[in-house]
Amino acid sequence: MNVAALHTTVALAWLGDGRRIAEGLLVAADGSSPLAPGASMLVDAAGAIEGSVSGGCVESAVAQEAMALLTGDGAARLRRYGISDELAGAVGLTCGGTVEVLVHLVAGADAAAQRAVLEARAARRPCALATVVDGPLAGAKLALVEGEDVVGTLRGRRGADAAAVGLLEHSLARDLRGMLAQGRGGLRRYGADGATLGREVRVFVAVDAPPPRLAIVGATDFSAALAPLARALGWAVTICDARAVFARADRFARAADVVVAAPGAWVAQQRLGPADALLVFSHDPKHDEPAILAALDGDAGFIGALGSRRTAAARLARLRAAGAGDDQLARLRSPCGLDIGARTPEETAVSVLGEILAARAGRPGAPLRETSASIHPRADVH
Repeated sequence: MNVAALHTTVALAWLGDGRRIAEGLLVAADGSSPLAPGASMLVDAAGAIEGSVSGGCVESAVAQEAMALLTGDGAARLRRYGISDELAGAVGLTCGGTVEVLVHLVAGADAAAQRAVLEARAARRPCALATVVDGPLAGAKLALVEGEDVVGTLRGRRGADAAAVGLLEHSLARDLRGMLAQGRGGLRRYGADGATLGREVRVFVAVDAPPPRLAIVGATDFSAALAPLARALGWAVTICDARAVFARADRFARAADVVVAAPGAWVAQQRLGPADALLVFSHDPKHDEPAILAALDGDAGFIGALGSRRTAAARLARLRAAGAGDDQLARLRSPCGLDIGARTPEETAVSVLGEILAARAGRPGAPLRETSASIHPRADVH
């Protein structure tokens, strides 16, 4: 059992035993740090310790803070620790730095949120855990497991403004869904009133999920334009082309992983899932269509192909002749992209990514002034 799995197992056992637990959560690091933000150390009322926040550099100080919290009023405390160059060298770093650790109780609704994420990790399900770092809500947690409602609540904390708490809970629940979909966590900042515009309140979000994959068939101008935008949105991008002379151009390698292979067989091997997408851009039926057929036989959440309407109609007929059924072909978005009048590869990239994002959110991709739904989807919080 690896260290992360062991930590998960022990933490679940402690919560299941009903122990009174304090957590030291590494939320930020300046300079070198043996462990990345998100590292966690648990301390129970008997002084037992599980986990680490710095590989041994500041564990003793964090444990003392945790015990003081457990025997005191339970109020969360944010501490900064310097890691000396000597200590950094002992764990293989070139220089020291400063780490910021939030020490807080894990109880009540926060324990339920932590347990939900630990159980998801043990089951290898994508999940995210948000912990408020600053202010009267410090230590409060919200959890999200893929396909489920948000667990936990920020409400009911002493010294917190009810209206600000409600808005922060709504904003954070929405952002959790987006961060889980992208597979990226980190520190987010919110206003003191709970709004997304502001910097007074930091929230650390730990995400356990692989980023969604975007498989692009064809090393073309459109691929070169779309790949960096998709990567900036959190996608893991791979471009596949059977033609090595095209695929190995530097402009593709700068923005994506590049594979030289027969696209049909390659797509079949990828086992794309509901969070993943396939785009075929080679404009060559002998490369595009085997890739589409392979994706239609799987669970890819988005399958799109470029081309004119005439090209799309001819492609559809060939796919049907190749054995694709009507239910399968209904999943194919061809020609893909939103109708924004795109002409250049860069404009087409915006058009296609816009349709992918709309599809993932279950939105029509229409102008906001022509829709009546909430601009930001509301999430149910428990």
